[in-house]
Amino acid sequence: MLEQLLIFTRGGLILWTCKELGNALKGSPIDTLIRSCLLEERSGAASYDYTAPGAAYTLKWTFHNELGLVFVAVYQKILHLLYVDDLLAMVKQSFAEIYDPKRTVYDDFDETFRQLRKEAEARAEELKKSKQVGKPVSNSRKQGQVQKAGLGGDKKSNEGGLASDGGDGNAVKGRKLENGISNGNHVVSKESNVVGTANGKENTSSNLGAFDVNKLKSRSKVGKKTEKTASLDSKASKAEPKKKITKKNRVWDDSPQESLESKLDFTDTVGENADNNIEVVAADHGESMMDRDEDYSSESEAEEEEEVGKQSKPDSKKKGWFSSMFQSIAGKANLERSDLEPALKALKDRLMTKNVAEEIAEKLCESVAASLEGKKLGSFTRISSTVQGAMEEALVRILTPRRSIDILRDVHAAKEQGKPYVVVFVGVNGVGKSTNLAKVAYWLQQHQVSVMMAACDTFRSGAVEQLRTHARRLQIPIFEKGYEKDPAVVAKEAIQEAKLNGSDVVLVDTAGRMQDNEPLMRALSKLIYINNPDLVLFVGEALVGNDAVDQLSKFNQKLGDLSPSPNPRLIDGILLTKFDTIDDKVGAALSMVYISGAPVMFVGCGQSYTDLKKLNVKSIVKTLLK
Repeated sequence: MLEQLLIFTRGGLILWTCKELGNALKGSPIDTLIRSCLLEERSGAASYDYTAPGAAYTLKWTFHNELGLVFVAVYQKILHLLYVDDLLAMVKQSFAEIYDPKRTVYDDFDETFRQLRKEAEARAEELKKSKQVGKPVSNSRKQGQVQKAGLGGDKKSNEGGLASDGGDGNAVKGRKLENGISNGNHVVSKESNVVGTANGKENTSSNLGAFDVNKLKSRSKVGKKTEKTASLDSKASKAEPKKKITKKNRVWDDSPQESLESKLDFTDTVGENADNNIEVVAADHGESMMDRDEDYSSESEAEEEEEVGKQSKPDSKKKGWFSSMFQSIAGKANLERSDLEPALKALKDRLMTKNVAEEIAEKLCESVAASLEGKKLGSFTRISSTVQGAMEEALVRILTPRRSIDILRDVHAAKEQGKPYVVVFVGVNGVGKSTNLAKVAYWLQQHQVSVMMAACDTFRSGAVEQLRTHARRLQIPIFEKGYEKDPAVVAKEAIQEAKLNGSDVVLVDTAGRMQDNEPLMRALSKLIYINNPDLVLFVGEALVGNDAVDQLSKFNQKLGDLSPSPNPRLIDGILLTKFDTIDDKVGAALSMVYISGAPVMFVGCGQSYTDLKKLNVKSIVKTLLK
């Protein structure tokens, strides 16, 4: 049964709801649909499932892009209503005829909707009956054919048994002729055609399932040839004379070799002035890139416009001056899906070359197509530029954080409450969690925030020593308990120690783990559940492509499934590392934000402590569409 159907504008003004249905929806499925689907450029999906305590709904929707209207139908998830799509299409067509932008009440649409609903339900019933009637007939036909084929098969086996003594293959040919098929050509026999066709089907299916010996022989021949060629190559390589590598003579005397010692000596000079040296090193790092305002240069925009102009010139020559000019002046009546397909395909390929995951690029193009389909193309505008403008708006909307990511403000708010602000760094192996944790610590130090590190990576060898080195260089206290300890307990004790010492922020380093490693994911879920951190940062490489979707979706899924809490904590933000190594392949940022909904809070772009900056959304979008 249909629970609710409503019509509202893209601005959020509800124009009409079905008063007959009037069922009170549990939870807020419409708000969740707008927030999670329509605003996040996921409107290309066919439906959206909403689950709430005591209820589970499926929502379907359609747009009238020219009028800026949204039509949403809600029904129980357990029911598979066949008429919803047809009903939405009919409601959309009927409502568009009476729509007036100045009107806000449409009580006269109730009777129209009642008729449309009855018509859609009647169509669905007819379709269901036709399917039910059609199924037994087809089954009976198949059974009759199988039975007749079985009878023909018995005859065939008997005749084959009599003629099998010859062994010259003529009996097989004769048997095929009796059945009514000879080498794929139908031959009319005295028996019924049904039997012939049934036997023909049986013969073809048996031939398809049979094992082809000739193919195996040909494969074995090819295999032997490759083996021969491989053996010849190996013999030829053995025949070649090996070049002897001559070793340079070393002079063994008592004279010290200063050049070799200077190259091989990597130890720090630890003496009486070691602390002074560390302080000098810590002071020489300079200002963090997080505090610098990065302006997107207008030169790159001018270059892009020139490139676009160059690319558009050949198209105008192909179309002809008069036809292109007439189309640009007159415009197009309404954009259809077929008009958008070429531009969307080119845009999808461009996004994938920028390292955007294929799944994400396809969903974005579907969402843009859904938002443009049916719109009127204005004068002096091209379809490609319209599609690119819609995609640019969508990308800016996705990458712009939906909530405040001002960590410094949150730190001061936690300080007023008398508790430390806890940040947990999670991610897969080798992405640079410890290094970027030190960069964040240095940035917080620059803002006069007292920081303490917690070495909760008790799994990887050398992890505690690595974090200890960063703490010594930055003059930051570190809490450590060594290896083979429970990370959740270590983090809890570190937070208690920070409360006693008056530290403002606790940065928790965790072990790198693959998203499929359930024991380690269970330990991470336990750490987050026990300590309830203020921020869970996922540290990911900017080099990954399709794997970014798998990593983030499975991290969120495991943290939710393995947590004992009814409201589990998921990933709150993203820290992108190795951003200086990817040139214009910036698609990982888009893939990660799209799949998780979490904003990119930090971007690591180097190996020094100052190489940490904010994500420039405008620059990323321009690079993706360049």
